[in-house]
Amino acid sequence: MLDVTRKLVELLDLSPVGDDHFQGQSEDLGFPNVFGGQVLGQALMAAGRTIEGRMPHSMHAYFLRPGNHQLPIDYEVQRVRDGGTFSVRRVIARQEGKEILTSSMSFQVAEEGFDHQFEKPEAPGPDGLKSEQDYGKLLAPHVPEHRRATLTRDRPIEIRPIDPVNPLQPEARPPYRKSWFRAQGELPDDPMLHCCLLAYSSDFAFLGTSLNPHGVTFLSKGLQVASLDHAIWFHRPFRMDQWLLYDKDSPSASGGRGFNRGSFYDQDGRLVASTAQEALIRQRS
Repeated sequence: MLDVTRKLVELLDLSPVGDDHFQGQSEDLGFPNVFGGQVLGQALMAAGRTIEGRMPHSMHAYFLRPGNHQLPIDYEVQRVRDGGTFSVRRVIARQEGKEILTSSMSFQVAEEGFDHQFEKPEAPGPDGLKSEQDYGKLLAPHVPEHRRATLTRDRPIEIRPIDPVNPLQPEARPPYRKSWFRAQGELPDDPMLHCCLLAYSSDFAFLGTSLNPHGVTFLSKGLQVASLDHAIWFHRPFRMDQWLLYDKDSPSASGGRGFNRGSFYDQDGRLVASTAQEALIRQRS
């Protein structure tokens, strides 16, 4: 496991600070605020610490306030219900006593049942594709100095985009994106950790799908973007240290908001998780 990946695993390893209360540290990825995926992954881990013998099958979260990456985050888990096969938890994330995220998660015992899925879309494999870090190094000489570290930083989750957008010369294109995702280095055999890492990763390169038709990117002047809510459904077992195809589309943008959907497929074509998110995409003059 690479050091940068080990640090991410440690970031998700929350400290207990009381009954069903946990605390997580924050990381600075060069964004103005805490990366939303970090809070998703830590919130799911907090809920998982109160569950035995069940795995998450869905998560629904609202981002309420921007997080400060210089401060730790406190997670309160509320045990809503433990049934015969399902358990529900509510998690509230706070900084300085103020809620920054509220979420609900449902966990289920493993069981057999009907089984079908959409076919994995056609896409070139990850071999031979450049990573986002590779593209960042090419872009770095052409962006302001304060943005270069963000573009070139080492990343625990390697992302290899298919047909990437040039953020310096954006052009309108259909609202679809595909990327390959994989954690760098071999991970422990902990299914809960892999789910939390997928939650963390699912917020990368997602809301930008709704920007495609409008010919703008995160580097465009006057653009304000932020995740508003996020949902994940876990369908089948997977490993985050093996390549997953993240297939995304954006059916609609209106009212200063962009709606995005995503599907994670493993290389064998199994649909392992689905996501949905609405994001603030506001153009200011």
